[in-house]
Amino acid sequence: MKSLEVRVPHALDRDEVRRRLDAAVSRAREEYAEKVGGIDAAWRGEDKLSIALTVMGMDIDGEIELYEAELVVRVDVPAMAGLFAGRIKDGIQERLGGLLAGQPA
Repeated sequence: MKSLEVRVPHALDRDEVRRRLDAAVSRAREEYAEKVGGIDAAWRGEDKLSIALTVMGMDIDGEIELYEAELVVRVDVPAMAGLFAGRIKDGIQERLGGLLAGQPA
């Protein structure tokens, strides 16, 4: 396994970040249902979202920790997927950065 960490800044309150993350997980479940096995996501307390999914037969586990001004994403990927670590990190940064940009809806 290879561990990746990505930090994504935000300027939103905790409830808005949680709302956006929950909505993103719901969209991902619908959008990627055929490509990805089930996406398991559960809040552990108010500030930690655990996520598990299977992509191309590889199990991926991670967590998103919510802080006042940033999210810290930690993902464990199989060694084979580690070859794409840079692309994975960039994708996480881009997706979450876009998700958290702007003001609350």
